[in-house]
Parts: sequence; C-alpha cells; structure tokens
Amino acid sequence: MPGTRYPLEVQPLIPQRLMRLTELATDLLYSWNRAIRALFVRLDPGLWEQCGRNPKLMLRRVAQARLDEAACDPLFLEEYQRALSIYDTYHAVRLSSPLTDIDPRTDLVAYFCAEFGLHESLQIYSGGLGILAGDHCKAASDLGLPFVAVGLLYRQGYFTQIIDAQGNQIVGTAPARLADLPVTPVCDGQGLELRVPVALAGRTVALKVWRVAAGRISLYLLDSDVPENSETDRAITCQLYGGDRELRLCQEIILGIGGVRALRALGLAPTVWHINEGHPAFQIVERARELCAQGHDFDTALEVVAAGTTFTSHTPVPAGHDIFDQELFGRYLEPYMDDLGITLDELKSLGSSPISQGGFNMTAFALRGSRLHNGVSRIHGGVASRMEAYIWPQIPWTENPVGYVTNGVHVATFLAHEWSSLFDVRFGSEWRNKLTDTDYWARIDTIPDHSYWSVHQSLKGAMLESVKNRVTRQHRRNGVGEGLIRRLTQQLEPDAKPPLVIGFARRFATYKRAGLLFEDPARLARLLNDPERPVLLLFAGKAHPHDHPGQHLIRLIHEFSRSPEFLGRVILVEGYDLALARRLVTGVDVWLNTPEYPLEASGTSGQKAAINGVVNLSILDGWWGEGYAGDNGWGIFPHKGPIAADQRAREESAEILDILEQQVVPLYFNAAEHGYSRSWIAMSKAAMRRAMPVFNAERMVLEYARNYYRTAANHARRLAENNAAGGRTLAHWKRLVTAAWPGVRLEQGDDIPETLKVGEPLHLTVLVYANGLRADDLVVECLFEPEEDTDEVRLCDEAPFVASGTDSEGRLIFRLEHEPRTPGFQTLRIRAYPYHALLAHRFEMGCMVWL
Repeated sequence: MPGTRYPLEVQPLIPQRLMRLTELATDLLYSWNRAIRALFVRLDPGLWEQCGRNPKLMLRRVAQARLDEAACDPLFLEEYQRALSIYDTYHAVRLSSPLTDIDPRTDLVAYFCAEFGLHESLQIYSGGLGILAGDHCKAASDLGLPFVAVGLLYRQGYFTQIIDAQGNQIVGTAPARLADLPVTPVCDGQGLELRVPVALAGRTVALKVWRVAAGRISLYLLDSDVPENSETDRAITCQLYGGDRELRLCQEIILGIGGVRALRALGLAPTVWHINEGHPAFQIVERARELCAQGHDFDTALEVVAAGTTFTSHTPVPAGHDIFDQELFGRYLEPYMDDLGITLDELKSLGSSPISQGGFNMTAFALRGSRLHNGVSRIHGGVASRMEAYIWPQIPWTENPVGYVTNGVHVATFLAHEWSSLFDVRFGSEWRNKLTDTDYWARIDTIPDHSYWSVHQSLKGAMLESVKNRVTRQHRRNGVGEGLIRRLTQQLEPDAKPPLVIGFARRFATYKRAGLLFEDPARLARLLNDPERPVLLLFAGKAHPHDHPGQHLIRLIHEFSRSPEFLGRVILVEGYDLALARRLVTGVDVWLNTPEYPLEASGTSGQKAAINGVVNLSILDGWWGEGYAGDNGWGIFPHKGPIAADQRAREESAEILDILEQQVVPLYFNAAEHGYSRSWIAMSKAAMRRAMPVFNAERMVLEYARNYYRTAANHARRLAENNAAGGRTLAHWKRLVTAAWPGVRLEQGDDIPETLKVGEPLHLTVLVYANGLRADDLVVECLFEPEEDTDEVRLCDEAPFVASGTDSEGRLIFRLEHEPRTPGFQTLRIRAYPYHALLAHRFEMGCMVWL
C-alpha cells in the first residue's frame, strides 16, 4: 500500500462526572479489585482486551460517545460510585500495627527486587520471582504494613513469545510507552523531576524516579533513559535480564545503590531492608558508605547494616546466582572503596564462594551483609542451608541461620471471580478477613456439590474457549489449514465430550522437565485417546532466550503435539503471560508439576491452582512437600539416591502414568447418576480447603513481619543506638574471635562415664585452650543424640557447661552437671562456639570446635 502510515490517537475528554476514572486507572489496586476493573470492562469489553487490560491506555482510546453515555447511565454511575467508595475506604483505613507487629510510627520496610509482577499493564517482570514480589506488595498493602518497594522501570520488560510452525520460540519485544503505564514521575521540593546520581566505572549516570501507586503502598522505579545520559547509559534499564554481564552488573548497581539514594532523596528512612534474591545486594555497599561517611569504620558499618537486613533466596539452581568476574567487578566497584575505607580485595572477600571461581557472588554477598536469611519453602530452606553452608563453615548445615518462609499467592488476584461470588453468597463478605483462619475454611465442604461443580465447569469452559482462540490464531499465522486446525482444536469445542484437562504451564527450564510424560509416548497416547475417558494435555511457558535446552523442550512438545497419536490431545499454547496463567490455574482439572527434586524452590502456580479447586499432581518438592495431605491431590515421592538422571526420569514418568491411569482418570470419570464424580469434587474441595488459609500471601507477609521484619528492626536499633556503640562493640569482638579461633581447641577433663542410673546426674569437665578469649566469649555445650550414623545434629537433649576458672596451664575449665532427660542408649558430643549477646543468631560467626 503506498504512502507512510503515521500514528494518530484522538483522545476523549473525560466527563467531569467521571473524572476520577483517571485516578482509578493509575492505582494498581485495580489489579486485585474486581469492582474497579469492572468499571473499565463495562465501558467497552472489546477495547479492554484490545488494550491489554490496561485502564490508563483504555481511557485514552475509548470513544467519546461511550464516555458521555456512561456519564448519563444510572447503572454505570451506581457502579462507579460503589467502586469509588471501595477505593476511598480502602485508602482511608489504616490497619493497626498489632496485626503485623510492625509499628508504622517507628518502622518502615524497604523491599528491593529486580522485577515486580503486579499486573500485565506494567510488564516489568519475567516470571515467578516477579509475580511473587507483586503478591508480596499487594499483601503488604492489604495488611497496612509500613512498606515501600524499589525496582527498575524496564521500557521493554521481558520478551514476548511466538512459536513458529517448526516449534521454534521466536523472541520479540514490546517497548512500552510511558504514557501507557500506571507510573508518575517523582518531583523534588522545587517541582522538578527528581534525579539520583550513581557512579558507574568513572562516569555518573542520572536516574529518574517513578512512583507506582499500589493500594496503600508505593513502588519506586529507577529509569536511566533520560537526556542527561549517553545513549549507552540510557539503555541500561531498557530490558529485564537482557544484554551481557556488564549490563547486568550496571542494572544491579543502579538497583542497589541507586535504590537507596532514591529513598533518601524521598526523605524515607527504612528500618528494615528486604533483599529479594541477590540482584539488589549492592544496597549493602551504599548503606555502609553512608555510615562510613559519619565516621564509622567499615566493620562497624557492616554490622549495623546487616542487622537490619533480611535476605530471601529463591533458587536452588547454581546458575540462578549472579557471579561477576574479578576484572568487571573491580572496574565498577573500585571507585567506592575510598568512601568505604577498605580495599577492593576486602570487598571481594564478602562475595567469595566455592562456585564463584574468583568472581563476586551476589548471593554470598547478600548473606554476609544480612542477618536474617530464608528460603521459600521448607524443602528449599534445607537446600539453601546446604548450598550456602560455606558462609558458616564449621556449623552443621541443619543449624545454620538459613530458615524458610513458604511462598503464598495473593488470593484477591488469583481466585476466580466466580468463586468469590459463590463465597459471597454462601459465607457473606467476611471470608475476605479469614484468609489465615484454617478452621474457617472447613465450610468449603458445605457448598453443595452441584453448585461447586457448576462453578468449575463454567471456568473450565471459559478457559477452553480462550485457549481455542489463542491456538487458532497461532496456527493460522503459521499457515496451518482450516481442516487441520479443527482437528488440532477438537477437544476445545463446547460440543465435544468434556475431557479431563491437565495443565502444565511454567518456565521451560530443563530441571522442570516439561517432557517427562513423554518418556513412554505409546503408553501416554493410549491414555489420552480413550474415547470414553478423553484426556487433554495443555502446555504453556517460555524459555530464556539464552536457554537452548529449554527451547529444545518447547520444540519437543510441539513435535509431539503435531504427531498423529497426539493430534488434538496435546496442545502447546504460545505467549504465556499473566492473563493466560489466570485462565489456566482456574480452568484446568489437574495441575501437573514435574521438577527434578530438590530444584523446585516453591512453585506458586500450583498454589494458584489449588485455591481454585484444581487438583495438584506433582513431585513432592517445593510447596507441595508441605501442601500434600493425601486427600487433596497426588504426590510423587522423588526417587533419591545414586541414580542417573535419565533413569530417575523414566521411573518417575512411569509412576505418574500409573497414577493417571489407575487413579486420576478413573476418579474423574466416575460420574454415576450425578453427571459428575462426587469423589473428585471431594478431592477438589480438599485442595481448596487446605490451600486457601495456608498458602496465601497474607500468611506469608505476616510471617515475614513477625519473624523477620520485627527482629531486624529491633536488632538494628540495638546496634545503631548511641552512635552505633553496639555495632562498634560487636565488630571489635568479631575481629578478636576471628584472630583467636584457629588456636581454640577442647580437651577432655574427667573421664566420660558409659553408664548412668536413672536420676543420677552426669558430671563432665572440659578444658578449653582459648587462645586469649575469655570464658564469657564462649558457649560450651553437650549434645545428647540418638544412635544414628549421620553427620546431622538430631538432638534429644542439650545442656550447657558452666565456666569454673582456669587450671595451672591457663586453660579455661568448664563443668557440667546434668541429668539426661532421655532414657536408654544414646550418644553425646561436646562442642564450643563463640557467643556475644549482640549476635543475631548464636551461630552467626560460623565458628565451632568439637571435642
């Protein structure tokens, strides 16, 4: 077609009566409040979808006539006023601090993360980490937690995905227009746009600060794309996880150091700093630099900074931990050393690890620069304790300071509207205030089976229709004929015999084993093609552009989906995003998760499915290791021990097919005279009943607030008060212990008896070569353990020794008089470790010696 196309957007004038629509469109409360979203859907449902469910963009493109009509429509105005009432009430109510144990008058939590997935209208996320961060922010808002979040404003966000006719993942980008995003520039006291400077390898980069309103909390995003910067520097914050290692290092310096400076420029003084994954860990450098500028030495500054910091690790996969080589790290961090008063080698030592090969490990640095650390499920907490045990080299991994807070999902975001409506009818609106009340959710069982089944079938039908529309567009673009498209989508037709639908949707990393079911294709084909009991497999997900094995998995699934025995029974949907995820987790019957144990940190997609009554069939890894209860789904015990990966895959695949063939499919199709399986509904209800009060984001954030944030705030105050007297004392004491500890050893005093009578006390004496340390610098204790051949500490009792002077050779004498609490045969071990009242954890030093 001749001529050039020039874009032109004719924007409507918002009627005065509806003027606050613009306010509603720029507060991401709409991402989890259906009443607000419903206003925009009601204006123009088609345009809402066309605009990617972005209310700000929609208000610029909606027809003037439609706005004028809405301004005179009593029903629309009634909904508008109701939404405004909900919005204003939400913002007006400030919840009391006892709910979270964090006092907003004295404390503020600063939450740093490289990505935030609150809604598809703000695409600054890639996957699980970002969605979790978004849910964390939403729950913090709902709970009234004094909370602020910090991230980066990516103009391109993560990549878009299409799958071509050969099954290749084609990566695209969709640069966002700032005018389309729910962001507002932050201005200084003179009304000028705020700029924050950060030094990067001999140059200064200016950062613009944007604010995102998300209910009661604010998310501040840093942006290097400003005229003051060079073209190269303007591109630093362009794309999430894009570019090379140098660009990644620049992003992480901007996030960590620039993020702290932005909060200072805003006049905010956080008392708790949450580093979510290792990317923002350079905030430790900036906060230490601030204290050094006040006259403190680096060791003191690090103690004060670490005391107020909690660090969450999300990945048990070594490749998921950023490591920067020495030359690159030195070039960018050397300029900060004069302000810190240390050498570059001293800073590098804080990021050393067994896997870093001389590079700087951001996870190691985050651990050494924080005092509270956690994984994101019970299993992952143990895995992280093992992986990061090098930080506390002499401490048994089971006792080191790494704990866990199991992830949860934001119910208001991921619970289907149909379920919310049913709960409102059955339980009243109070259920929204009972999200952590386990006993309350027993009432799920009171919902009549036919009502429960009807809701699920409605959601399933909507999901199948959405998938059909997506894959039809996908195949037409790839040149597939209409006849073949009909065969490929035959199970998605509303008049087809309703299949049992199994969903698998997540990142296509190799350890997630998307192709596990295809270890025995012939058996799987027989299972899927039973005309009386049809089964449909839905796959969706992206592989990182540099993850070639992951992309190969996508091609593998595509090839199977086009083979005759799987045609129309296996469907691969392109463009996995939040909107598709919400459809799948609410509409499938079974959620399948097949990770290689123990590499699934949490797996929140299964939680989203469970709160919607979808039954999980998963390896007992991540959250499912805690969530599985026998009556709420199926769990596959991982095949452990010295077994090759391919053999493990075959055995676990066979077990999954056994469960599908012998349990899942028969249970689902056991419809009898009701038209549905009551046994299936019982399992579905159990899935919802057990997941709702435990695996939600409100419980998760409350756990962080009570067990981590409160502890960090109090500990930081102890070390910072009186001009950091506590931090200075602790730093000095640690230097003494570090110097002395290689010379500390224990020696047996009295003989250790092999038998005791019940009621008879055990008397022990230990002599300590303390190498200059005092008795009150040490804890000496006796562990009583069952007779087991293991390196783990499995206590049945423990008792401390009491210092009792010194002997003629200057050795410290410690004595124990203790009556064992456990009868029968047992073993005892004696150990010593350094202790100070100002430590956050008794094994914080990582030092321990055994007799």
